[in-house]
Amino acid sequence: MDQTKLAQRFQQPAENLLMKIAVLAKETEDIIDLSIGDPDIITHQSIIDAAYQDVKNGATKYTAPAGKKEFLEAIASYYKQKYGLSFETNQIRATVGALHAMYLVMQAILDPGDEVIIHEPFFSPYKEQVVLSGGQPVMVPTYEENQFQLDVEDLKAAVTDKTKAIIINSPNNPTGAVFSAETLEQIAKVAIAHDLFIISDEIYEDFAFKETFVPMVKFAPEHTITISGLSKGFAMTGWRIGYMIAPAFVNDTAGLINESVTYSAPTVSQQAGIYALNHYQKIVPENVAIFKERLEYIEERVATIPYLTLSPVAGSMYAFINISRSGLDSVAFVETVLEKSGVLFVPGKAFGQTVGDEYIRLAATQPKELLREAFDRLEKLTF
Repeated sequence: MDQTKLAQRFQQPAENLLMKIAVLAKETEDIIDLSIGDPDIITHQSIIDAAYQDVKNGATKYTAPAGKKEFLEAIASYYKQKYGLSFETNQIRATVGALHAMYLVMQAILDPGDEVIIHEPFFSPYKEQVVLSGGQPVMVPTYEENQFQLDVEDLKAAVTDKTKAIIINSPNNPTGAVFSAETLEQIAKVAIAHDLFIISDEIYEDFAFKETFVPMVKFAPEHTITISGLSKGFAMTGWRIGYMIAPAFVNDTAGLINESVTYSAPTVSQQAGIYALNHYQKIVPENVAIFKERLEYIEERVATIPYLTLSPVAGSMYAFINISRSGLDSVAFVETVLEKSGVLFVPGKAFGQTVGDEYIRLAATQPKELLREAFDRLEKLTF
């Protein structure tokens, strides 16, 4: 048998820059890896201890498909305390990370040919998940001179009679943009006027430094599907625990689909999530402070390097650095820098073709000492 037995769309190998970078990170020796969006921070010991005790006490069986009741209630309580938002537990579903939640939503709402608007630069799996669900991605670029805020006029121009949903991501990976309340309200008005879903990926909600984070659901409660999880703010990436909050009819449909995918999220991770969410005020600010300090340091160091520029980072765990002064595109720049200095970034092209190729993404997921060494090496390069 050969590759002609694969689904037709996979018979021709496609370029996957993120996969290429992951391979480089694993196969290249003695590098400083600033490509991966996985915090170097270990999950808080109190979360580990609580989950360990729960497992010892028997938390090793399936939970209900939507999630353990206590986990769903912990999510509802978290949103009530933090944002003053009220949700019923039948709107909430535990998922195997935020990506799983996004995939379930795409499968639940899309028919073949439905269009989904995505603001660019974007987290690359969005596009693939839309395609895998039979939809058609429609890209709307955002620009550095506008702090990568989504221009509502560009959004309106992208809406057609085939549009089913808008995906937004704020705080944003890779740009670090945090959409203002004004921007969110304008997006909501467009969605309501055209009866569109807004799928709001809020996994970086805690990492808003220069603009206050506001959940999208505040502006369009009937139209918003919230995607989030505990990977980033709680430094729990490997626990693979996320959630979706949606109108009950969407959540129910996602549940039907998930019966044939994972059935339920990991029990031990839900137990860890219960403790984490109930103690977020003690745990999350410590993690966020670390990344805020690192990103401020990155801004300072970029300012001293002639071939790099960086607008103030409003949020997330990333710096989207402009490399246009180098004269190279993003792939050539990343390959050249890796060869000459042993520092690895992600090419901006991985996050979209329109504006991404003039940028690289730096993940502030290494200790400050390694960041210092990386920039010391970069200072020695010329372009």
